Amino acid sequence: MNTPEELTLSLLAIDDDPQSLLLIQDALARDGLEILTATEPLRGLELVRRKHPPIVLLDLMMPQMSGLELLERILEADPGTDVILMTAHQSIETAVAAIQRGACDYLTKPVSLDRLRQMIGKLVEEARKRQRAFELDRQLLEAFQFEGLIGRSPLMLEVFARVRRVAPHFRTVLLTGATGTGKELVARALHKRSPAAAGPFAVCNCSAVVETLFESELFGYVKGAFTGATQDKVGLFEYAQGGTLFLDELGEMPLGMQAKLLRALQSHEIQRVGSPTTRKVDVRVVAATNRDLRAMTAEGRFRDDLYYRLSMVEVHLPSLAERKEDLPLLERHFLTRFAAQYQKPIRGLTRRAQALLARYSWPGNVREFENALGNACMMVEGNTVDVRDLPEYLRVTTSEEADSEDRLLSLDQLERRHARQVLDHAEGNKVRAAEILGISRGTLYRLLAESGSRPLRQNSPAVLQKK
Repeated sequence: MNTPEELTLSLLAIDDDPQSLLLIQDALARDGLEILTATEPLRGLELVRRKHPPIVLLDLMMPQMSGLELLERILEADPGTDVILMTAHQSIETAVAAIQRGACDYLTKPVSLDRLRQMIGKLVEEARKRQRAFELDRQLLEAFQFEGLIGRSPLMLEVFARVRRVAPHFRTVLLTGATGTGKELVARALHKRSPAAAGPFAVCNCSAVVETLFESELFGYVKGAFTGATQDKVGLFEYAQGGTLFLDELGEMPLGMQAKLLRALQSHEIQRVGSPTTRKVDVRVVAATNRDLRAMTAEGRFRDDLYYRLSMVEVHLPSLAERKEDLPLLERHFLTRFAAQYQKPIRGLTRRAQALLARYSWPGNVREFENALGNACMMVEGNTVDVRDLPEYLRVTTSEEADSEDRLLSLDQLERRHARQVLDHAEGNKVRAAEILGISRGTLYRLLAESGSRPLRQNSPAVLQKK
């Protein structure tokens, strides 16, 4: 259980009357509650930005700035603050205006001390509950981390259990799942928990390799094998000797190369380009794809014998939309990481920001979620991320999705529509759009091609018109 010292809270009272501040201090003096005071609005705003008190008592009528104006500036600095307005001029209209602008309650002067203590007592207890929840979230985050992967949903717990069972024994594993679901993290987890953990972990992004260079990239070449081969080169299979080779986006590998990969997996031998000599290799292979390889084999675009060889052990990673109960853990993880990276005292997200993130479909999965929170943490000025700090495309898209909840669209259709929206937001810059979505340019081109839309050029009339 947390100690009272760990749950010490601060309350800020802002009033141009020093006597009122003394009265508040005497009435609310209690263990675990630090009372801060300010007689000037700007001084009070400075304390809000520096101390971030969860509770603020605010006089409505003050020189320099009205209480309603100061209320807006306080909530702009820290949207999570509970603000109570106090005034000697009772007015229902003013009370309604205060509540509409974000105040949590309203008191009239002379303030009833019993009413004040009761109100503050409830807010203090709620703030302490939030602190305890924050601590529990931190403990849960530690408990539900697995080799860099985070989740407590049944789908992710099943992935963790499957990796634990497979890692000590596998020779080949196939990882399937949409882009951004964490396939490389799973590949590293398999390597780390395998008997080959002390060996190297090599990565080949199949979508980034030119078709004519595939063989030399995987198997290496000898001097003189072709023009420009001035010395021997070790391929990824040899480099990963005694370790693990991760073949990412395997569905992009050309058919001719698939046959050579199959031979290497079956015989545990490779041949460098230009050499007749075979070399024995002891390498575990993890292949990953966001494509439907079974459908590709039926269409003749992927070798069925290679598919069956790889799919002997298959681990499927769920999309973020399928495990939204993991969002709070992921939020805490990324906020903690980016707060340290940007050296900002970020405590969390406002409830409305959490609601917006929960409504969004996340076609780019965890990678897109990470990018969105990274952007928000970079932009936020206070210590709480609000809706306004999130990327504009996210706010617009979420609003559009909410307006069309009654329309039944497949996940593929949503992905293609979202890709077009993000490309439009990026003003036709495909590199930026792929970066926002957390996908490769090749995947973006495919989504655009499948949707029948032609990617905008950066200097096209449509883009120039927007600028």
